[in-house]
Amino acid sequence: MFDIALYEPEIAPNTGNIMRLVRNNGCRLHLIEPLGFSLEEKKLRRAGLDYADFGRISVHHDYPAFLQAVAGQRLFACTTKGSRPHHQPAYQPGDVLLFGPETRGLPDEVLAAVAPEQRIRIPMQPDSRSLNLSNAVAIISYEAWRQQDFAGAQ
Repeated sequence: MFDIALYEPEIAPNTGNIMRLVRNNGCRLHLIEPLGFSLEEKKLRRAGLDYADFGRISVHHDYPAFLQAVAGQRLFACTTKGSRPHHQPAYQPGDVLLFGPETRGLPDEVLAAVAPEQRIRIPMQPDSRSLNLSNAVAIISYEAWRQQDFAGAQ
């Protein structure tokens, strides 16, 4: 369906929650190293509740290796600096939703390589800074899936 990519994620429970999420919404997960934790970490497994289906998870040594793996797919940078609300793009199966690390977001050089219309944001109140990473992934991935009429769901 869709690909979720976490650029240098830092917090094991967030990634574990996202592992559980993709197990339920049919997305594939890409983890871009370096990671701020070990994939064997107990907090990661507990948050993922053993849904960590590693057949649907790819780990990439660095960002260029990730880009090579998803070459030919549309990439959306999910960022508070996005120029477009997340519900406006017409998502297509195979699109990649790229999220930055919890404490700093996507680096400027990554954002600069993504077309402005593919830098998306979740609308928030003016005095809010950001959402939890796993919440942001849920909001955007479910909007993309909704646009596909929840294909494959029961």
